[in-house]
Amino acid sequence: MLDQIHGPADLRSLSYEELDALAGEIRTFVVDAVDAAGSGHLGSNLGAVELTLALHRVFDSPRDLILWDTGHQAYVHKIVTGRQEDFATLRKAGGMSGYPSRHESEHDWVENSHASTILSYAHGLACARDAGTLPEVAPSVAVDDDADARPDRRQIVAVIGDGSMTGGMAFEGLNNLGHSGRNVIIILNDNGRSYAPTVSRLGESLARLRLNPSYLRRQARVERMLHDMPIVGDRLERAVEATKAAVREMWEPPAFFENLGVRYSGPFDGHDIEGLERALRHAAELDDGPVVVHVVTQKGKGHEPAESDTIKHLHDIGGVKPGSYTAAFTEALIKEADERPELIAITAAMPDSTGLLPFGERFPGRCVDVGIAEQHAVTMAAGMAMGGLRPVCAIYSTFLTRAFDQLNLDVGLHGLPVVVCLDRAGITGDDGPSHHGILDMVLCTKVPGLTMFAPSSYQELGVMLHDALELTDGPAVLRWAKTAAPSVTPDQVGHGLHARKVRAGADVCLVGVGKMLAACEAAADELEADGIRATVWDPRVVKPLDPDLIADAATHRLVVTVEDGLRDGGVGSAIADRVGEQALGAAAPVVRVLGVPSAYLAHGKPDAILADLGLDAAGVVAEVRRSLAALG
Repeated sequence: MLDQIHGPADLRSLSYEELDALAGEIRTFVVDAVDAAGSGHLGSNLGAVELTLALHRVFDSPRDLILWDTGHQAYVHKIVTGRQEDFATLRKAGGMSGYPSRHESEHDWVENSHASTILSYAHGLACARDAGTLPEVAPSVAVDDDADARPDRRQIVAVIGDGSMTGGMAFEGLNNLGHSGRNVIIILNDNGRSYAPTVSRLGESLARLRLNPSYLRRQARVERMLHDMPIVGDRLERAVEATKAAVREMWEPPAFFENLGVRYSGPFDGHDIEGLERALRHAAELDDGPVVVHVVTQKGKGHEPAESDTIKHLHDIGGVKPGSYTAAFTEALIKEADERPELIAITAAMPDSTGLLPFGERFPGRCVDVGIAEQHAVTMAAGMAMGGLRPVCAIYSTFLTRAFDQLNLDVGLHGLPVVVCLDRAGITGDDGPSHHGILDMVLCTKVPGLTMFAPSSYQELGVMLHDALELTDGPAVLRWAKTAAPSVTPDQVGHGLHARKVRAGADVCLVGVGKMLAACEAAADELEADGIRATVWDPRVVKPLDPDLIADAATHRLVVTVEDGLRDGGVGSAIADRVGEQALGAAAPVVRVLGVPSAYLAHGKPDAILADLGLDAAGVVAEVRRSLAALG
């Protein structure tokens, strides 16, 4: 049946029995596609199958705007909008993105993979629709018999879930939407999860709603009142079941939404297509402001391994790999916590991916997951540090950009000893432009008093975490790559805040930041075969830079720095500036800075992307040869 689905219109002629069969086929297809790709988001998409089918049967995409938050739960949306065959290239270079993509389809309005943004997009698009400036799209289906009951306007449907409601921006959008009174349909896809179990009082209240004693007492009181009414009591007694439904509609809407000016309906079974369609059509008929349709789904539904995964329901099929930088962090953090009872670990909905699950098991009560709330995580860490604790905040590099203001002014301005550990720094690969961690060195090196470490090996990470806790009395940041960490001998590990000179040569000085040290070492071997002798430095600490590194680099006529962060304003630029100052009054060396360009880089394998950017051994060799030839 799935082979017959080429667009949303093909769904509308199917019976509910056929839709149930189709849902099963889609789940099998998604599992197989993610398995074949070797990466991707699984659990959230398995839970959103029936919801997506109902959305595309009720609404006329792309004339009606269906927006996703986060975008990783849009695989089924892609399948039913004509991209089934493209799943063979899922998350591969030049292939289909794992998130909505405006380049791929007119059905994808927003390319969002960072959470909690969609209500703000929806508010803005509703303003444009009501102003008459929204780009026109012709209806793709004939008007049905019930259309007279539906307002003659394009619908804006924001699907928010998989933990996205734990982010502060979602509440800002909800508040402003309610105040505006603009017509937007908000689908709250409540699967109780984000990447790990969702941390949210709102989520807990929604889950407990039907068991709320206040609600139950009110329902019982109304039922008794109806039963005791003279004359009409018997008739009302016979209608008690209908009355119960009315009572539910009267008392269930959480005050949280209504106090913000947002109508509430639900909760509804997110796997009952017929019931979902009825709820969505009712929401579309309303014309008095935003409405939340609360849908309860099961993350990982229909796939036993996902249903049995109590941590994240196979949110993705990755994990902490042995020998990775993340594994080194887990090991080092537990070791430090054994000696430091004041050490607290913090994460933002990523306890598994950042390696904190073993820590939490070892030290119950000392691991805090704040949900998708990076800003809160960093400022909470500031408060902890003020009170004498030693917080270690583990966040993806790309997500720290959401909390840079807090790092700068809440932590940095107060000179607080908060350690921020940035996983997935540099080129991350399969997730695409939104997940590359290429801004961290540009941003963090500008925070006064901050110390920033860039480990180049498994062993270096453990030493650096210890030094960040032991030697710094202000903010410190460690950043490491997603890729495997080299394992080295003790003589290849540095110490303190000092850079490490790996090898000496007279012709060129190579400085490799973090994982890029390996490229510089390989380049030095290749250059030496050609008679070009290279000095290689591992800076280790990129802020502040070691004066010995700068002094030595200034003795060479050519310096080449290599980093997997943005070139403009990054570590290489700082080295070039310092080397120029060191050589003031003498012939300054030529400094060539190799780094990531200011561009949105598509998804692909990390090492392949780095090679395309000239950030591998071959690229370093080519730059050295070109520069030496120009110098004569």
